[in-house]
Amino acid sequence: MLQPLHDIRVLDLSRVYAGPVGAMTLGDMGADVIRVEPPGGSDSLREWGPFKNGESTYYLSANRNKRSITLNLKTEEGKKLFLNLLEKSDVVIENFKSGTMEKLGLNYEVLKERNKGIIVCSVTGFGQNGPLGLLPGFDPVIQAMSGLMDVTGDPNGEATKVGIPIADIITSVYVALGIVAAIRQRDLTGEGQYIDMSLLDVQVSSMANVATAYLNTGMISVRKGNQHNNVAPYQLFQTADFPIMICAGNDHLFRKLSHALEHPEWGSDERFLTNNDRKQHEDELVQLIEEALATRISSEWVEIISKAKVPVGRVNNIQQALEQDQVIARGGIETVPHATGEVKLLASPLRHSGLNIQTKLGPPTLGQHNREVFEELLRIGKEELSVLSKNNVI
Repeated sequence: MLQPLHDIRVLDLSRVYAGPVGAMTLGDMGADVIRVEPPGGSDSLREWGPFKNGESTYYLSANRNKRSITLNLKTEEGKKLFLNLLEKSDVVIENFKSGTMEKLGLNYEVLKERNKGIIVCSVTGFGQNGPLGLLPGFDPVIQAMSGLMDVTGDPNGEATKVGIPIADIITSVYVALGIVAAIRQRDLTGEGQYIDMSLLDVQVSSMANVATAYLNTGMISVRKGNQHNNVAPYQLFQTADFPIMICAGNDHLFRKLSHALEHPEWGSDERFLTNNDRKQHEDELVQLIEEALATRISSEWVEIISKAKVPVGRVNNIQQALEQDQVIARGGIETVPHATGEVKLLASPLRHSGLNIQTKLGPPTLGQHNREVFEELLRIGKEELSVLSKNNVI
């Protein structure tokens, strides 16, 4: 079965997370993604533990469905080889600090001269212009500056970082989406284009309802912990043993929840008739719900509330999350080949009726495919590759 991007080749110069995960997503859809690093490597992600057979599991999480070559872009021969590869490619992804590609003599205008249809995506913290355009920006900094941390955490505590690199991950989705859109436009026009992707742009746009509330009403959302700023009951509740998350997001669901908790009278209580009423009397409502939930353990309540068709779930650690029957049934975990032995990875979440998204290549070791790629695409033989290696070109 042909994958949708089976005829697309991507040169992935990016490091750490947003760019690599975006490139990986293209690889999931069938693109030939070639990871390009200097000899000796440059991706600090390879140094972040924990490790499996000497390989960073952090790195493994961002680099399935890729091949890997080494290429020293600071040498003239390295740049020449890169431009030769560019002529046979469709996309370049890079996340160097703004201006780096220009210093290397590989800015978009130069690349476009060699390949009219090339699509170049630059991923930076703040974009290519504006007062912060030249500054570096990692995920936690973006979480802080975008307003995300200010609305995350306990209302009586400090602003809190999300437990995963969420700005990187959301940006990676836009990297893949933006590139697919550019490929589609190239199908129509024959022209490539430059994509300026900023983590801050993406994370600010992800503030969605919080930002729109401020823009239109002046309301500045505050930290509510595990409660919702606008909806009730929509939060974490303690049971007789472990907490569970309940989201009764409308009046109908609230009445269902009331029956499930054996208090149908709440559904006709004037304090709780509408969401606005429930928010005004939220403290009273939370106390009543917690008193009811204290009579049973979490597993019993999850079963009862689920049967009532009200969204509910227990709080899982990562082991419990990955061992859920639902995750297993949906094929959420894969065992894939790797140069050091098999590794377990999360599978792509894409599920298409006419498409089999799967991991065909495990995350590559540094330069694992040098001989394969250079012979296949540039017809460079073993002896010449040996010379290039001795000269620190590859």
